[in-house]
Amino acid sequence: MSISKLVQEQKLYFHSGATRTIGFRLEQLAKLRDAIISREAEIMNSLRKDLNKSEMEAYSTEVGFVLSEIKHVMRHLRKWSKPQRAKTAIIHFGAKGKIIPEPYGVALIISPWNYPFQLAIAPLIGAIAAGNTAILKPSELTKAVSSLLSSLLSDIYPSNYVAVVEGGVEESQELLNQPVDKIFFTGSVNVGKIVMEAASKRLVPVTLELGGKSPCIVHKDASLELAAKRIVFGKYTNAGQTCIAPDYLLVHRSVKDELLALMKKVIHEFYGSEPVKSPNYAKIVSPKHYSRLISFLQEGHIVIGGQVDPSRSTIEPTVIDDITWNSAVMQEEIFGPILPVIEYEDISEVIQAVNARPKPLALYLFSNESAVQELIMESISFGGGCINDTLMHIASPYLPFGGVGESGMGSYHGESSFNTFSHMKSVLKQTNAFDFSFRYPSAKNGLSIIRKVLK
Repeated sequence: MSISKLVQEQKLYFHSGATRTIGFRLEQLAKLRDAIISREAEIMNSLRKDLNKSEMEAYSTEVGFVLSEIKHVMRHLRKWSKPQRAKTAIIHFGAKGKIIPEPYGVALIISPWNYPFQLAIAPLIGAIAAGNTAILKPSELTKAVSSLLSSLLSDIYPSNYVAVVEGGVEESQELLNQPVDKIFFTGSVNVGKIVMEAASKRLVPVTLELGGKSPCIVHKDASLELAAKRIVFGKYTNAGQTCIAPDYLLVHRSVKDELLALMKKVIHEFYGSEPVKSPNYAKIVSPKHYSRLISFLQEGHIVIGGQVDPSRSTIEPTVIDDITWNSAVMQEEIFGPILPVIEYEDISEVIQAVNARPKPLALYLFSNESAVQELIMESISFGGGCINDTLMHIASPYLPFGGVGESGMGSYHGESSFNTFSHMKSVLKQTNAFDFSFRYPSAKNGLSIIRKVLK
């Protein structure tokens, strides 16, 4: 079936009203949950094949993540979908206002390669919960997961309701040219601009989950042993191929050496003496990305790691010191297991440096001083983040996840996913028991009355 024909059939199905009842939506979410559980082994094998993800990492960050999201959404969907009463102004005395969540229609979801299962299914959960039909375009760089998604979803849903379109750039461009009703994109800033430009031609609403250089700040009063564990966990999960991974480390000069020594110890505990040969350490997704990352190893001074294995497409967890803001590694999102370090003396230096650059998707601060915590939270704009941890804000269905500025627009997870794929329709139901005649053009003294009412 052609892509244009697929979109037409989904529009027809959506306008039939079949997707709108809450019972139908809950039934489809239950089907998705059951299919994921029954095919868990296949999903894990696909993630192993594409990215060499360990069983623990694959389950916790991909499979278990979406199962938890489905459970949360199903538990709260009836409440979220109810029309909400709204207050009315005095000029609307006798009338009733309400806000009705309604689905957009056909949702196009374009997902990336770094968490190819989670970042495809999580927005799909929101699209289904809100009552849309959906077309999913997985990344061509993770072929095993792309094929698995196509098989899994086609087994439980007809294509006029949920469909997967596999392929590369050509298929993505054709999809972007279709009259869909909502676009949800996760990926790079550069491709995000292309998506937004295409959406603007039809004024299609978009949610963009992008990336950027997310700072990790370690102040002089931080609990260093915990900071070391949590930074290593956040940076080197999925070999650093995480949009919210700490991209670079800003550490107070007085604690830098101690922190780096602790991180070296933790890396050995987590990944062994030869991470590049570990069967449970993720690989870099493609030769292009591998070569780009290797080039960063030529800068600064490698203080931890630095070993590579081209035959396995692996780069061991690496920390690079003697880096400046002008270094090549500081000019773009790293998206790999390389962590540059820049030291500072005063926290004002950190605020000034981060604010001089595009707003990051995430920010992590390690400090036990409430004054420092408040200063950073109030002074720097970022999508979301953690104090004294990394990554974990993404795991809460009660926290909206999304970027700001160049790191994205819009948010999802939990109720935010439902809202992202819903239009909030405002309705005023007017009374017929009486009428305010002063609002009409022929009313005597109408303007004077309106002035008094609206002041």
